[in-house]
Amino acid sequence: MRNADQLVPNEAKPNPQEHMRKLNLFLTAVALTGFGALAQAAPANKAENVTVVLVHGAFAESSSWDGVIPKLEAKGYKVIAAANPLRSLKTDADFVGGVVASIEGPVVLVGHSYGGAVITNAASGHANVKALVYIDGFAPEPGETAVALSGQFPGSTLAPALAHPVALPGGGKDLYIDGQKFRAQFAADVAEPAAKLMFTTQRPITEAALNEPAGEATWKTIPSWFIYGSLDKNIPPAAHAFMAKRAHAKETVEIKGGSHVVMISHPDKVADMILRAARSIDPTHTASK
Repeated sequence: MRNADQLVPNEAKPNPQEHMRKLNLFLTAVALTGFGALAQAAPANKAENVTVVLVHGAFAESSSWDGVIPKLEAKGYKVIAAANPLRSLKTDADFVGGVVASIEGPVVLVGHSYGGAVITNAASGHANVKALVYIDGFAPEPGETAVALSGQFPGSTLAPALAHPVALPGGGKDLYIDGQKFRAQFAADVAEPAAKLMFTTQRPITEAALNEPAGEATWKTIPSWFIYGSLDKNIPPAAHAFMAKRAHAKETVEIKGGSHVVMISHPDKVADMILRAARSIDPTHTASK
């Protein structure tokens, strides 16, 4: 009786090791093809490429954005709440410009009140700034000051609401809003306990900063968005409407009954506008510093 090995020619005998090698190659190819197809099908996460830089204004600080930040981060955006020095427009703009220069990728600059003038100047020379969002904020022309721009329209009651100025060692004065007038002047639509906390933590601005001429009007070349309160007592609503129209804003929203701090009293509406500005940025764009 013949042995079973004799029924199969030597060159046709099964080779277990060769069979496993081919099977592994096949499975690897299938896996790579499948993952490649998934990678092509899944679009790049736009949010991961965009950073939102929030710049607070005078008589405020970075916690002003506490209600807005989680809503932006929930959509995948990176957020930086810069601590605006409030010393001089040039100094403050240079500081924020340094923050922008450290970021790789597109940036949405958001400025509240005086912070609007800061982001306008800070964006100069930084090609990665792709959107400017003004929250109750100044958008000045070159040479304009915050005081003069606000004074072009009736309605601001900030001057009589200020406390006695604090003299600085090197000269100049720091300005604060008086405690008895703070809520009515600055945050009338914010609950009283929160407004009291805001008064206690307010950061002063120098008188010189509010009277310092602005530099380049970057809103002439960078798309802008504006949102403000109809009852803003620091910057007249008419001034906001004027600046938004002058800037050919992509979108302008007036919040009925809103105060000077709509990012605190209406964080949803403010966050939604910032998100619309962020989504307008081309995710395939590679920004430079």
